[in-house]
Amino acid sequence: MGRSFHRTVQADQLVDGTLMPVTVNGWPVLLAMSEGSLYATIDRCTHAASELSTGRVRRGAVMCPLHGARFELATGRCIGGPYDPLMTFETRREGDWIAVAVPDAQPGFEHLPIRARD
Repeated sequence: MGRSFHRTVQADQLVDGTLMPVTVNGWPVLLAMSEGSLYATIDRCTHAASELSTGRVRRGAVMCPLHGARFELATGRCIGGPYDPLMTFETRREGDWIAVAVPDAQPGFEHLPIRARD
């Protein structure tokens, strides 16, 4: 499956210690800035399919708001439970923008988070 870069947000919108959900070519992407490094993972916990963007980022990891599992942002590896790793995406700066490489194919149901009703 091929991947292509897409511009997402301006780099100055993402400050250290923050999480930002974006949709990129249909994919639910979680942008994170932690300790000066930029990361992009899928915005879906591999355990209960919740949105990770409503969780917290700390020391290079994101914590699931539903059950507390922690995932390394750099690798997607679960470091706080026996769960599958997160899908990660390559990032790059394009001038003032953050670009993320996501699959060219549209995401399947297994890639979409379950959202609580408003």
